[in-house]
Amino acid sequence: MMATIPPEHSQPEPAPDQALEPAFDLPPGVSISGPPPERAPGQEYSKESSTLEESYVWIPPKMSSLERLHRIKYMIQSRGAVPLQDFLGELEISHATFKRDLEYLRNRLNADIKYDRFMGGYCFDKPKQDKKVELPGLWFTEKEATALVLMQHLLSQLDKGSLIGPHISPLTSIIDGILGQDETPGKELRKRIKVFGRSERKSSVKSFEEIGTALLKRQRLQITHYSKSKDEITHREISPQRLIFYRDNWYLDSYCHLRKGLRSFSVDGIREAGLVYKKCEEVSDKALNQYFAEGYGIFSGPITQRVKLRFTPERARWVTGESWHPEQQASFDKEGYYIIEFGYSQDPELIMDILKHGSAVEVLSPATLRTKVKNEISKSLKNY
Repeated sequence: MMATIPPEHSQPEPAPDQALEPAFDLPPGVSISGPPPERAPGQEYSKESSTLEESYVWIPPKMSSLERLHRIKYMIQSRGAVPLQDFLGELEISHATFKRDLEYLRNRLNADIKYDRFMGGYCFDKPKQDKKVELPGLWFTEKEATALVLMQHLLSQLDKGSLIGPHISPLTSIIDGILGQDETPGKELRKRIKVFGRSERKSSVKSFEEIGTALLKRQRLQITHYSKSKDEITHREISPQRLIFYRDNWYLDSYCHLRKGLRSFSVDGIREAGLVYKKCEEVSDKALNQYFAEGYGIFSGPITQRVKLRFTPERARWVTGESWHPEQQASFDKEGYYIIEFGYSQDPELIMDILKHGSAVEVLSPATLRTKVKNEISKSLKNY
């Protein structure tokens, strides 16, 4: 026999002459006055003096009203129907507080929340499959919220120099507030995923912020740049076009007004950066891609030569899953060797990538590149 479920809001409202509820919710067994109850691990108490007696007030975990509204909506959306006691227990609030939150969601945010006697809890009225209830703020399905936590965590792991971390860290507390305060999937993800950079270089947070402002406001920058390859410092006025994260480091693609052309600057080489209140020289995406994407790696410029590499059948197991160039051509020969061809403009980074494969790769062409790789190997042998 099915038990009778009490009607919605069956508890009577407090009469005007009754004592008002405290401004916060007390856990079961804890009173406002009298001797303090036994302190649970991690619980904090504040002590207030009184002429009659000493009172102890339990300080609950802080949860803003916005977080609580997010949490109510998320609980209903993820579970379908939620009993009243689940709200009171998990949110650690009183029945009266829940009623106020429910009225706010219904009347101010037009949330179609109803109490379903058959389901025994609160649910959305006539929900459709995979329907997302849109309310002011960040509202996501469980998968979307988890994906957002993953994205934020990966960004923080990549951003070892704390360049963008301070700007996205508020997202963490908001999403945790949506998912709840206990061990959530988001917190579990942060424990289980790590990103290790190989060759990251420290960059100036101040320079990064100036670059970000210039990019968004489309203003020019005056920079002091140190070139490691030339071991020289130059002062330039540039029109920043886009920020690139490549191989654990940041680069700024720009139009250089000193050289009258496109250049890519490593952000860690920008010693100083200041806004110049002039409009940027705008360069189309097509022109940027043609200039920066045609070359190999971070070295830009129009293609001047084509390289042909041959990898051993064993090494091919790994290399076949790699993209050396967006327009590379790849094939296997009769002996099982893996051959790739692509164009390039400058070869410093290409030589480094070839050398890391050691005897498992051979440069077939061009002859100039083959000679350079051979000479580098000879120089290395002299060190041993």
